[in-house]
Amino acid sequence: MEEKGEQRKIGLFGGTFNPIHLGHLRGAEEIREAFGLHQVIFIPAALPPHKTKEEVIEAHHRFEMVKRAIAGNPFFSVTDIELSRPEKSYSIDTIRYFRKNYTDLFYFILGGDAFWEIETWKEFQDLFSNCNFIVMTRPGVQRPSISLPAALVPAFHYEEEIQAWVHASGHLLSFKEITVLNISSTKVRETIEARKSVRYLVPAEIEAYIEKYGLYRRG
Repeated sequence: MEEKGEQRKIGLFGGTFNPIHLGHLRGAEEIREAFGLHQVIFIPAALPPHKTKEEVIEAHHRFEMVKRAIAGNPFFSVTDIELSRPEKSYSIDTIRYFRKNYTDLFYFILGGDAFWEIETWKEFQDLFSNCNFIVMTRPGVQRPSISLPAALVPAFHYEEEIQAWVHASGHLLSFKEITVLNISSTKVRETIEARKSVRYLVPAEIEAYIEKYGLYRRG
């Protein structure tokens, strides 16, 4: 990223990535292309507020897997900004960090399920005052027909011309249909626990890494 000069469009893709899988990667690639993002930054969370330490493997393993999964894609990068925090990770703190330190135009990327729980996020109203948002949706969900969580409605209006919700601050909330790969981190973990193959659920490099360190195996 550039601290001065041209204002670029940067995607912020936060998540536990426990582990990262092909669904994460394909979704990020489709969003990058559709919105003309110059870069997508993957942001592994240290300990998400809604998860326990028992559910999430060590941060350094998750970071390393993301790093290996995106290697070779010049449009993808990863940061350990949330991993360096001793306390729980909150998206609003991360967004404010990027806004304070860089002049780029930021787009926070998240899935539909996470978006519908956004009212439970820390300072959720301020999220949209500081950043554009892109919500990844499943096929068949038409953007104009999507209603917002009740608490967000007063601060937004829908503009048909750009097919996006516009916040009072001017930031955009967009919904983008992506290819659905029936893959989840939970499914990957359960497959490993069952001693079954995760080939084609995760990149080959990640499959090898998980096997090398015996991750997600119980007993």
